[in-house]
Amino acid sequence: MALVDYGSSTDEEEEEELLNSNKNAGEKNVITINKSGQHKRTLNANNDPQYQKRAKTSLPPLPTTLTDMFKDRERPPDNPEKHQGRIRARAHVDGSWPVHVFLEVKLSSEMFDIISTLTKSARAAAHTTVSMLQSIESLKDLKSMPVEATTAADATELHISLTRPLYLQELHLGRFTSDVRDAFKKKKRFNISFSGIQSFSNDEKTRSFLSLRVGSGHAELESLVAEMDAIAERYCQPKFYEDPQFHASFAWAIGGDVLTEKTIETMSELQGELGHELRHCSITIKRLVRVRSKEGTHRIEVDSTDDIIVLRNKIAQELKISDPSTITISDQPNAGATPIDSLSGKTLAGLNVKHGDLLYIGFAEAAVQPTPSKISTVVQDAVDDYLDTQDGLIKRGKDSKFCKHASNGMCDYCMPLEPYDPAYLEEHKIKSMSFHAYLRKLGAHDKKHGTSYVTLPSLEEPSFKVKPNCSSGHPPWPASICTKCQPSAITLQRQLFRLVDHVEFSNAKIIDNFINYWRSTGLQRFGYMYGRYEPYPEVPLGIKAVVEAIYEPPQEGDSEGLKLDSPIEGEKRADEMAAACGLQRVGMIYTDLTDDGSGKGTVLCKRHINSYFFSSQECQFAAVMQQKYPNATKYSSTGTFGSKFVTCVIGGNEEGNIDVSSYQVSNTCMGMVDADIVEPSVEPGIMRVKEPTSERYIPDVFFKYKNEYNLVVQKDAKPSFPVEYLLVNATHGFPVNPAPMFTSTKDFPVENRMGALTQDATSLHRYIESGNLVDLASNFHFLLFARSMGILNDDDEMTLLVRIALTHKEEDANKLAQMPGWQTLLTVLKESAGSSGGGQGSSSSSGGGAGSSGGASAIAPWTCRHCTFLNTHGDENCEMCGLPMG
Repeated sequence: MALVDYGSSTDEEEEEELLNSNKNAGEKNVITINKSGQHKRTLNANNDPQYQKRAKTSLPPLPTTLTDMFKDRERPPDNPEKHQGRIRARAHVDGSWPVHVFLEVKLSSEMFDIISTLTKSARAAAHTTVSMLQSIESLKDLKSMPVEATTAADATELHISLTRPLYLQELHLGRFTSDVRDAFKKKKRFNISFSGIQSFSNDEKTRSFLSLRVGSGHAELESLVAEMDAIAERYCQPKFYEDPQFHASFAWAIGGDVLTEKTIETMSELQGELGHELRHCSITIKRLVRVRSKEGTHRIEVDSTDDIIVLRNKIAQELKISDPSTITISDQPNAGATPIDSLSGKTLAGLNVKHGDLLYIGFAEAAVQPTPSKISTVVQDAVDDYLDTQDGLIKRGKDSKFCKHASNGMCDYCMPLEPYDPAYLEEHKIKSMSFHAYLRKLGAHDKKHGTSYVTLPSLEEPSFKVKPNCSSGHPPWPASICTKCQPSAITLQRQLFRLVDHVEFSNAKIIDNFINYWRSTGLQRFGYMYGRYEPYPEVPLGIKAVVEAIYEPPQEGDSEGLKLDSPIEGEKRADEMAAACGLQRVGMIYTDLTDDGSGKGTVLCKRHINSYFFSSQECQFAAVMQQKYPNATKYSSTGTFGSKFVTCVIGGNEEGNIDVSSYQVSNTCMGMVDADIVEPSVEPGIMRVKEPTSERYIPDVFFKYKNEYNLVVQKDAKPSFPVEYLLVNATHGFPVNPAPMFTSTKDFPVENRMGALTQDATSLHRYIESGNLVDLASNFHFLLFARSMGILNDDDEMTLLVRIALTHKEEDANKLAQMPGWQTLLTVLKESAGSSGGGQGSSSSSGGGAGSSGGASAIAPWTCRHCTFLNTHGDENCEMCGLPMG
């Protein structure tokens, strides 16, 4: 950095006085230009004593604030010990790139061995100094060296220099390379030979070299040097030596006088062995031909004397063309191409193909047999396959006010709307579009429907984990991380679509039976919903989950919550029984009820706009369950996207009545829970973002909201954010004309419930004897318990029992009554009922007729009007609160 000290007005006055005092002294003055651009005459500093006296005054030192500004620009230290004793010939300058133009010399194996012997002889002749010799002898083990150990200095060829070391700015490198390439295009192939060994030293006399002196080919090399000198001059770089002695160095040592002619004399006997090898060593200027195809541009190395078939084979190898005979070639992109095989027998020189030429080729791709991919083998739900065949357009009738066309016409006012039309969704109070409407919006397949649509996987599951096996080559997380493997920032927003639009309970009795346990015990209850997915016409391309049964797993209930046990066998049997009935697990349901104490049967409203609708703990639980039941779709590259698993909460509404709310969590929530980014908070409506650790990477999380000025702003979600950003609402209801799958008029005890009504052999015997088997079999809990006893054969008796439950055919019931498994079951139940003592009465032995359940209590079960507990013990006082029945 240069600091310029401009003269002040006082300095100019002093100089003017000096000029006047020496006006006639005959001194020669110097014309300069002052800071205002005007000419000014100054005195000759050599003859003016006053000027010399003032010039001797030392300048003040630069302020430390200026020197500290350039501390980070200190030159890197030059330590010769780290560079094999070599000393830098030019100081390091940022932005200056060393450039060297040379020709490579390929060595035969025989010549390599001879040079190795020469190097050993030179090492012996030069004694201790030669111990620092560096030669290509050490390169014999190059193939065994790791990739990281090989450097530019480890080249396997010798070289002949054509320029001095040049130093170019970075902006000139590209143009310089292009100029050198153009110069070499003009040159033809030539041979050289070596005529002996000669010693050289560098300009700084810091190193000495043993080299092979060039014999024939000297004139061609001088021609190349002339071209390089012209190029170097254009870039203000030094030319090559005036009388160049071309050579290829094979050994060097520190010191300009270490390797001398005396060293060469000691190797005179070995020089004769070079003979034939030195005279027949040749250098070929590589000829590169650019080849452009639909695969891109490739560079092929050939020789001018090569046949065109050589080029063809190299092209086929580079582009992995299975049939090289289909290759066509042209020198113009749109001109008629010629089959390359028709040019067989012609050389590249004969076809006027020069170094750097660009050729355009075409070829026929081999027919690839399609292999079944993961996407094509995805088995979707039947409802998804059906909706794929629907266009989803919202039909509109002719508008009497705006439509002016005939009845068979159409205009903008009556043309069908897309299923994702925002105005239609807002008008019909649809909060989120359906999943298949979202696919239409993304353009996942074309407008055509039926079997002609084209599947284009366009969905991707959000993943916020650090990607394993990063291609950058760094150690895996947590040792290191880069932009390729780290997850991107998360911006939370309401999910635009939902995979299930509506939850329909096929019979109100399903909910009543589930709530009865809370009514009788005051304990909360949890269950899995089994049903099927069907189209939901109220939402364009919508899907509804139709619930047919609720299975209650083992659990420990409490008035404020519950704890689930994990008996896998029970859930597995429930899944298998549901599958036998054509059902699947569609969601989960649980109660969150608290009696308000009014005695009117009303409950507290705990979930409202001022508290929460779905807690952060419930969000996390729902996300885990949705991950266990992913939605299969062929529009995702992984074969899955989101989940149709829904969560229903039975709680109190603002009127104090018992109501059902249906939710799903967003795909973003599923990804964040899977990546261990969030955790529940003690505040139910708030979700916390976890702190990062050495094992857990937490990306940036943001959410958007409208401020007091109704402007959308973005806020950091750390440390917490509202759970509403993770929720997707679904509606619920009951059918107008119920048609449930299970139609039994009798209630069978529900599994895993504690109390008087439990599932055992006695309750099963009482249930079978209470009516007609055609009616009794149509109960999910009965089927599940009957199978769990292990008496009925799954392939025969159990399959027939399920058929009776679904089809209600009397002939199937008569057939089952004759089967040995069913007969065995009845016998076991009779013995069990007899051994349990009287009070149960007797009935017909057919197992399918009407029977009675004797031994009823003196007082029928009754519900306490004070605490809603269902009393079954036959006392007039409530077992729960102790208050009288009246």
